[in-house]
Amino acid sequence: MNKHILEKVQIVSGIIPVDTQSGANNGDWVSLKNFQRCAIVVFKAAGTAGDDPVITVKQAQDVGGTNAKALNFTRVDAKVGVQTGIGQFTTVMQAAGNTYTDAVSAEAQGLFVIDIQADELDVDNGFDCVQVSIPDTGSAGAQIGCALYLLHDPRYAASPLPSAIVD
Repeated sequence: MNKHILEKVQIVSGIIPVDTQSGANNGDWVSLKNFQRCAIVVFKAAGTAGDDPVITVKQAQDVGGTNAKALNFTRVDAKVGVQTGIGQFTTVMQAAGNTYTDAVSAEAQGLFVIDIQADELDVDNGFDCVQVSIPDTGSAGAQIGCALYLLHDPRYAASPLPSAIVD
């Protein structure tokens, strides 16, 4: 139990800080071959009302994005508002889908977590990689955002933990 965080969690950049109105904002692909879970963490600054980010998750057969398709999820944990004043996440349950939009988050700061289990992927057909993307939020005003992958519950003890950006 007394392990350094990097002996339990592999942290990978998904989307570097970017103005989310600047284009497709496709994150890097990460492999869950060596991990049982991946928490996708999206962090954003306040922007302009109506430019709500749409968080999209896909799965693929390799880190090159081969045969990419939707990866449905039902749970999102969120903190929307001034982050220094929000102590707890709010759990949002939605119908299964591969996107999430918080309709009031454009004009507020936001922290969103989508925790994916490796067995939720289409493992029977060789899918073991995930990607987050935040399509262009619109042109009303700047909205800085980024994403991290926190791969956790490693399948095998190792120090350092194996890379998640290679197959």
